[in-house]
Amino acid sequence: MRPLSIIGYGAGDAANNLAFTTATMFLLVYYTDVAGISAAAAGTLLLVVRIFDAFADVFAGRVVDRTYSKRFGKFRPFILFGSVPLLVLSVLTFSVPQIGATGMLIYAYLTYAALGLAYSLVNIPYGSLAGAMTQNPSDRAKLGTARTIGAAVVGAGLGIFVAPLLKPDADLQFLFTAMTLGFVVVGTALYLFTFFTAKEVVQRDVPRVTMKQSVATLKGNTPLLLLCISSLLLLTGMLSSSTAQIYFLRDVFGALNLYPILSLLQLVLIFVVAPFVPRIVRRFGKRNVYIASGLVSAAGSTVAFLAPTVWVAFAGMVLSMVGLLLINMLIWALEADTVEYGEWKTGVRTEGITYALFSFTRKTGQAIGGALAAYALAIGGYVAGAEVQTDAATWGIRAGAALVPAVFALLAVLVMLLYPLTDKRHAEIVAEIAERRAAAGSAVPIAPDLSTAAFRAQDATSPRPSEDD
Repeated sequence: MRPLSIIGYGAGDAANNLAFTTATMFLLVYYTDVAGISAAAAGTLLLVVRIFDAFADVFAGRVVDRTYSKRFGKFRPFILFGSVPLLVLSVLTFSVPQIGATGMLIYAYLTYAALGLAYSLVNIPYGSLAGAMTQNPSDRAKLGTARTIGAAVVGAGLGIFVAPLLKPDADLQFLFTAMTLGFVVVGTALYLFTFFTAKEVVQRDVPRVTMKQSVATLKGNTPLLLLCISSLLLLTGMLSSSTAQIYFLRDVFGALNLYPILSLLQLVLIFVVAPFVPRIVRRFGKRNVYIASGLVSAAGSTVAFLAPTVWVAFAGMVLSMVGLLLINMLIWALEADTVEYGEWKTGVRTEGITYALFSFTRKTGQAIGGALAAYALAIGGYVAGAEVQTDAATWGIRAGAALVPAVFALLAVLVMLLYPLTDKRHAEIVAEIAERRAAAGSAVPIAPDLSTAAFRAQDATSPRPSEDD
């Protein structure tokens, strides 16, 4: 795969996260500290709208599977035409007018729901695009890594340059308005770069997929089901952590200045680890790396929750971050693998609805996680703008930022222990699909190095340890 295609794909998730990460990092702070919405009301809002957003993913998946453009392909048109509305809605979401408590809540619900729907109509085809760009496991790992890097660059930038400005005496409304307006310009340029460099090359037999075919493909796709459950649990913890992390450093330890350092360290770790991910995957397999990384993340969050000092908490947060980074570099390749599993079982390739179901469960986890963090603040008695929080409030913040992530990361690992689609089995499935197409004359003949016979011969002589079947 061309390096430019990999870079272009990563740029797409950088653009996605100008809207997504901005909301996950700052929207609760904006609602409570700028708009003046209570933590409990904001928590309910996040829960309701993000669950709606999860269903929007399923709707978007069906739209994608029913769409096909001879000129632009199946997925790229959504990136081209949906990007500007998405970025403009991000501006509106962070522009709640002072029209009374009820009016502000209605406005917040409507704009955030519209943002979620627009994001689904761009992100579902964007995520599905990876499975249409290549079937090679190493290339898919590279695409997943590029996507992680793109998102991390944006997240680090927000943490380094924006988070330190969130002080009680700052004009936060001006800050968020100027920032989101700038993101409209930057994000549009990034989306266009993705559109022109990331191409669809994987052959498909059915360009437009019926609802019956979609359901048949999902039914019995055990790897997809288990991956969805595990990802839901993991995202619940991740969103609870990312939502409460600013409160954790600012209000528990009085160390908001460490937030940009944490963000910068995350970016550095990604660039250090990323070159080794394909090699790690080849040696241990995606499933095993996922499990080990989840355990590392759970351990780090536990340390942060119990930490008596800020530096112990910081060390725990870094340890948890390392585990999550590895999982995030693998998760999209794992999802793409389940597309081939469904195609192998049914003969129909449904990237859109498969990715939509996966994204649905992730969005559900995000909804639960963000709400849990907000409810933890509310139960503890968090007071917006207070110089000092009560002991109950600080323990509520600790729970949202560290205890919830530790518990849910461990649960995600337990589910992933049941995941049956190893890298070895996936390679066999890809080869068999290609042989079926070649026999039916519906695609170009299979390359010799992708044939089942060639794969088995290679497996018999390979000295590398691999995942169990």
